[in-house]
Amino acid sequence: MKRSRTYGRTGLWCAACLLAAWGLRAAPAQALRPALAPPPNADQWRQLGDALSASGRPLPASRRYSGAGSPGIEARPPSDQRERPRQKVASHTAPAIFSVAFHTTNGDFILQVHRDWAPRGADRFYTLVTSGYYQGNAFFRVLPHFVAQWGLSPTPALSAAWNQRRLPDDPVRQSNLRGRVSFAASGPNSRTTQVFVNLANNPRLDKLGFAPFGEVTTGLATVETLAADYGESPPGGHGPDPRRILTQGAAYLTSAFPRLDVIYTAVLQP
Repeated sequence: MKRSRTYGRTGLWCAACLLAAWGLRAAPAQALRPALAPPPNADQWRQLGDALSASGRPLPASRRYSGAGSPGIEARPPSDQRERPRQKVASHTAPAIFSVAFHTTNGDFILQVHRDWAPRGADRFYTLVTSGYYQGNAFFRVLPHFVAQWGLSPTPALSAAWNQRRLPDDPVRQSNLRGRVSFAASGPNSRTTQVFVNLANNPRLDKLGFAPFGEVTTGLATVETLAADYGESPPGGHGPDPRRILTQGAAYLTSAFPRLDVIYTAVLQP
């Protein structure tokens, strides 16, 4: 589960638990993929989603930005960035079952969400998808045989708008098995936008309160082969720092982590 890092006491505690869990199943480091061309600058990156939607064409591999985060823990901005006026974002009640098609730089996959597994999580995910929030997100934390995580916007203002909207916990009704999807968290009632796909059976995450709300039904191989070049986030590694993604967005990722895979579009299936 992707650790969206929280840097308060609770966040560090959760991070330590998850890192310990991952350490039991860590895989050998992968060789870096060659950079085929310079990544786009920040302005180009922010325009990526609209351009893709208009053209329907995938970007070349050189436009990827890759990185890592950490399983299941939610990133928080520095304290001076937290107290901002909330932007109103309407919440929606999700259908009992719905599917979301993801088109990414590494291929396509489909997630099916079951609202009865985790109603609050399903409603939040439905709201994020229908609002277009995940368009342009990077898979900033990919740890082979553990988790693949995303959910931080390339536009800092958008991340800030959602960062205050913490979600009450759901009871854990399903196990974190391979292919299932849960929200990242930094402690009790701390979920916002970050989610992860389990890349292996991770039942130990159940006891930590990570409640699956759906599963990958098509294209799990796409998720399992997302760029994992950069490893874990600080302080446990040298991958993308979620705090800097929150405050700097695309400018940080494109300059420091150009091989991350990203989401072109995430749309509801008919």
